[in-house]
Amino acid sequence: MLRVAVVGSGPSGVYTAQNLVQLDPEVHVDVIDRLPCPYGLVRYGVAPDHEKIKSLQNNLRAVLEHDRVRFLGGLDIGSGGVPVERLRELYHAVVYCLGAATDRRLGIPGEDLKGSWSATQFVSWYSAHPDAVDDGFVRDVRSAVVIGVGNVAVDVTRILARGAVELSPTDMPQAALTALAASQVTDIHMVGRRGPSQARFTTKELRELGGLPEADVLLNAGELGLDPAYGDPSALPAVQRRNIEALRGWTDHQPRGAARRIHARFFLRPVELLADPSGTQVAGVRFERTVPDGHGGVSGTGECEEIEAQLVLRSVGYRGVPLEGLPFDAARGTVPHRAGRVLREDAVAPGEYVAGWIKRGPTGVIGTNRSCAKETVTSLLEDASVIVRTEPGGDPITWLRAEGFSPVEWSGWESIERAEAALGASLDRGGVVKLPDWRSLMTAAHGDKAR
Repeated sequence: MLRVAVVGSGPSGVYTAQNLVQLDPEVHVDVIDRLPCPYGLVRYGVAPDHEKIKSLQNNLRAVLEHDRVRFLGGLDIGSGGVPVERLRELYHAVVYCLGAATDRRLGIPGEDLKGSWSATQFVSWYSAHPDAVDDGFVRDVRSAVVIGVGNVAVDVTRILARGAVELSPTDMPQAALTALAASQVTDIHMVGRRGPSQARFTTKELRELGGLPEADVLLNAGELGLDPAYGDPSALPAVQRRNIEALRGWTDHQPRGAARRIHARFFLRPVELLADPSGTQVAGVRFERTVPDGHGGVSGTGECEEIEAQLVLRSVGYRGVPLEGLPFDAARGTVPHRAGRVLREDAVAPGEYVAGWIKRGPTGVIGTNRSCAKETVTSLLEDASVIVRTEPGGDPITWLRAEGFSPVEWSGWESIERAEAALGASLDRGGVVKLPDWRSLMTAAHGDKAR
């Protein structure tokens, strides 16, 4: 019998577990997560109004309920938790599916002003991530700037532009819903340093902005015209071609006088976040106009424009973070590997593997994790004759409890689900409402035994 630990219960971790039990009838898998809730970014990254994508949880759930798969939540691995070395002693093999847990920074003056956040911090707040901070994101905000033109940028723009009636039926935590319902935001500027043909959003998400009942979408046709592909997009890939077609349609759109305005801007590069008179709070963003450089990039023109903003959200990419005890390539933000096998000083480390963003970087869509996980599992099973020579000692749960850990098993997660359904019913929200903090989650999972 092969006993494997998968660290991380997002799509890459669950697809790894799925491949293991499908390809080896003897393997037993423990899917371990730092959080007491499974599903990773499907639970804490997909926007609450994207119910169809969030329904992927049902597919992931089927894997985690397999009779040879166990979910163990609420367990830190590395510093302050279970050491990597001890984890290797408890299992024949460990697959790290850690994702990319931090955001890239802009690296410009003023980035640390109050009111300047990463988009991920904002997403964590409205998605009820237990580590999220509630620092009054939208309090006293009239104008917001979202820097980036990918799907996350579109998500946060859309959430800022939606009304309370639209958000109430979602699983958004009550505090975030209340704050957004009271928001006085009237203008949201979504800004990219390059043109629409190089934007990373998908057409479906882009078109959603045009269908919001309480927002107008405004464009600067001159900025679109700067894009060399705008005149003849026929040579572009299908997604970029459809994006340009959607944007073209909006240039002829007459504003309805809606309560909010979404400004889609292009060819503007942020150079500084501007402070208010107190010197502590963001008051605007200075952008430099860019133009195509003929090689797929852009060049600055020296011409600048300032946009008022009391809230700035950067959405310019993700980056992996190191785990104590595991090698890390700081330049790439990934763990060195060969076909998923972890490399220590350029040599394969027996029994250690990676999958997902920590393996390949933050690229692809949710489905990309399927093939990525399969490659890693294929490597692991090819190595089985070597990694099973040393038998792990005892059941991991017995050791964890003896060491003072209180893993949240599947029954604990089901208790959290029941508590969230009860909360939604008590608030008359029409569905589940997420528990927003560690205390409420652990109390729901463990009851009186919660620490």
